[in-house]
Amino acid sequence: QVQFVESGGGLVQPGGSLRLSCAASGSISRLYAMGWYRQVPGKQRELVALITNGGRTNYADFVKGRFTISRDNAKSTVTVYLQMNSLGLEDTAVYYCAGGPNWYDMDYWGKGTLVTVSS
Repeated sequence: QVQFVESGGGLVQPGGSLRLSCAASGSISRLYAMGWYRQVPGKQRELVALITNGGRTNYADFVKGRFTISRDNAKSTVTVYLQMNSLGLEDTAVYYCAGGPNWYDMDYWGKGTLVTVSS
């Protein structure tokens, strides 16, 4: 099994920045791809960004140029970061850390961290 610990959410003003972190432990060999999804109440969960254990990345179009995903592969833990800049009201959502054996199968999910962009 894999355990995630997410942190970094909170309240930020429009135009501000936040950095989310997700520390994974357990069967980290199963985490070829890790990343972030987000969900607004009443809407489907959507991909934000993914990164492989080799550093290949994939971003949703709505975050390109604003968000940067990175990954630190240690011996027994993996930590994924999402640096979010130029945040807008539309970025308000619960952000979920996820991971899995390929780009498409996210077998493991965190509990989510709330990001609120408001003036």
